[in-house]
Amino acid sequence: MGSYVANTTAEQQSMLSAAGFSRMEDLFADIPEAVKLKDGLALPDGKSELEVGRLLEAMAAKNTVYRTILRGAGAYYHYIPAIVKSVTGKEEFMTAYTPYQAEISQGLLQAIFEFQTMICELTGMDVANASVYDGATAAAEAAAMCRSRKKKNVVCVSETVHPQILEVIRTYCFGSDSEVILIPEQNGVTDAAALQQHLTAEASCFIVQQPNYYGNLEPAAALGQITHAAGAKYVMSINPIAAALLPTPAECGADVAVGDGQPLGLPLGMGGPYLGFMTATKAMMRQLPGRLVGETKDADGRRAYVLTLQAREQHIRREKASSNICSNQEWCALTAAVYLAAMGPNGLQETARQCTAKAHYLQQALAGVGLERKYSGEFFHEFVTHSALPAADVLQALEEKGILGGLPLSPQDILWCVTEMNTKAELDETARLVGEVGRR
Repeated sequence: MGSYVANTTAEQQSMLSAAGFSRMEDLFADIPEAVKLKDGLALPDGKSELEVGRLLEAMAAKNTVYRTILRGAGAYYHYIPAIVKSVTGKEEFMTAYTPYQAEISQGLLQAIFEFQTMICELTGMDVANASVYDGATAAAEAAAMCRSRKKKNVVCVSETVHPQILEVIRTYCFGSDSEVILIPEQNGVTDAAALQQHLTAEASCFIVQQPNYYGNLEPAAALGQITHAAGAKYVMSINPIAAALLPTPAECGADVAVGDGQPLGLPLGMGGPYLGFMTATKAMMRQLPGRLVGETKDADGRRAYVLTLQAREQHIRREKASSNICSNQEWCALTAAVYLAAMGPNGLQETARQCTAKAHYLQQALAGVGLERKYSGEFFHEFVTHSALPAADVLQALEEKGILGGLPLSPQDILWCVTEMNTKAELDETARLVGEVGRR
């Protein structure tokens, strides 16, 4: 943190004196002696910068680093412009503290406001919050939003939603005595007839993922019409890169749109940190949890940013809160905002076009060597193949050549992902290697 929170020994002593203490140890006088550390922590001796560097390099060398990545399933390998890390690495942004004091937090508040604005432009929705922990949390919070508004205790979720998102939704619903009903899939997308059957008067909402876990494009607008006809709210969990090409959640009739912002400038990072974005229509704005930043004017008429529409129960009266989200992933949201600003609409659309074009190229190449696509219909940049070839054999052959293949869904099914980072040569090599496995 450098000099972010700096104080000298003299300043520390001054603060101690003001609090009525003479020594730092006096602050902990109420802690029983039996639980205090007497001999310090069992830490090794300090090392020089060179020694620490060598130690960390040796630890990092234990990781397997693939030169080619063809796996997604919720975490995606995208190009990140250098300007993103340059801006977000500035020391003044390196804090997760909530900017309650607007008069000293204008920079952070403006950054969040810009993030909210860009997410609204991407989704077509009216309002966005300052982010939540990840995409799964966002989906679960969206279910809670709809339940608290309608006082209904049944949440319908498509079977094609990412399994990890589904588990978080189930955990939230367990704590609120709500029932989760899975809507079955048909040919890799939500069964519309089954949705109509299960959307009873007790259903508060229906949640679908676009593109779904298998990479397929759902008939989102039609599903929204079915949901609204039953008097329930429509929640869409989206991939923000795909959103650059697909109809927006607003165009599909969504009441709430959520997703994981990891593709927007956040590296894979061994699973995090990521961020979840949440957007809603104006009618649902008061139910939106977490932080919201608004634009206003100060006493001198100058533009200013503040936290707004805050339900204080979320922070203080927890027993009355509809959500336990009281913080946000501000640094990750800043990263997403810088990424979106650097890419611009044209850059984001070009990224999406390359993703889908290259994915379709690989799908056809794999079909030519025996890995047929499991589902028909349109897909974005992920697809599932089915083959008599054991998935384990295929993936092992690729790993031996430095290629991380798709995610095995079953002994014969593999979920592949292609992004703009994959070259034609890499895709051709992948198909060639799979073909060699088939000829053994």
